[in-house]
Amino acid sequence: MQAEGFIAARLRVKEKMAVVAIAISFLVIIIAVAISGGFRREIRGGVSAVTGDVLLTNAAADLTGSDDPICATPSYLSQLEAVPGVERIEPVIYQAGILKVGDDIHGALFKGTLADTLSLSVRLPSALAARLGLGPGDDLTAYFIGEKVKIRKWHITEVYDAAMDTPEGQLLYVPIGDLRRLNEWEPDQASLLEVTLSPKRRSRRAMSEATQELGWRATLNAQPDEDPLRAVSATERFAQLFDWLELIDFNVYAILLLMTIVAGFNMISGLLILLFRNVSTIGILKTLGMGDRAIARVFLRVGARTVAIGMAAGNLLALLFCLVQGTTHWIKLNPENYFVSFVPVQVNLPAILLADAAAFAGILLLLLIPTLFISRVDPAKTVKAD
Repeated sequence: MQAEGFIAARLRVKEKMAVVAIAISFLVIIIAVAISGGFRREIRGGVSAVTGDVLLTNAAADLTGSDDPICATPSYLSQLEAVPGVERIEPVIYQAGILKVGDDIHGALFKGTLADTLSLSVRLPSALAARLGLGPGDDLTAYFIGEKVKIRKWHITEVYDAAMDTPEGQLLYVPIGDLRRLNEWEPDQASLLEVTLSPKRRSRRAMSEATQELGWRATLNAQPDEDPLRAVSATERFAQLFDWLELIDFNVYAILLLMTIVAGFNMISGLLILLFRNVSTIGILKTLGMGDRAIARVFLRVGARTVAIGMAAGNLLALLFCLVQGTTHWIKLNPENYFVSFVPVQVNLPAILLADAAAFAGILLLLLIPTLFISRVDPAKTVKAD
């Protein structure tokens, strides 16, 4: 083994294009992994911020529960809060309304939360504020249609950037007490309960498991005089978003495979050239008693060292890109198509190391192909030719 290392240390793959190709391949792989992780973080976090991860609503009501309130403090609330991964459970009220600004009329969805406490105050999404030409300090008149039309004048206290640039994310946040009075509900009534899970429990599978557990506990612990609640996960409500995330992950696997093949074949050509240049060296090593496998390990060491150099360069450039994009968001996206307004990136070190290891192992497996040439070298001919 010492002889193999000694010989390998004195051989070099001199084709710079092989190193450049490997660096570019790893650059693309790491950026793809970072962007995939960024989309998962932004979209899952955005969905959680807008609607929670799991909704507990009346079994007979729609997902907003605006016409069929539930008790905001059921007797089994502590049982629900004890489900693994649950961070908090909050009552909310959804109410559809119509906004009138001058001669313009817009539909809107109001969300009453405990976080908003100033009566008749409203937080407006920036996209809607720009469309209406309103800002903090302005007043906003809304009409609520029911058995009779009710009018409320809201005072805009904040314009916020929506966590998710979709129609579902363009909510107007108001105090929950204002909507209770508007609907003439009791102080302990709400449209539904929103359950927020820890970030580690926001995968499709984990969210489904938490939803089943919450629904089971709500059904099992409900008192005879309490209405049964159903649990609906965000993955069901926004199935198209989570399907899209899975498609992105599939694309990352395809990129990983493609870039590994590209880098591998570039290294194959570089290693073949190295082998051809050192045919006499291979013959001499065979004459000295070194077997084909030992000689192959020598050249695989050379190839592995070259791959490692390219991998390090590609990783460095990819991390630099992630740093710049993560702090400046200089590459923009159309939120109507991608749900976010910029290319999100997340440096997930375990995922990056796993991608590096998979690509590195794949390239080394491909490098076994040119080492087959070693067994065809006849030391009698090569040494005699010198």
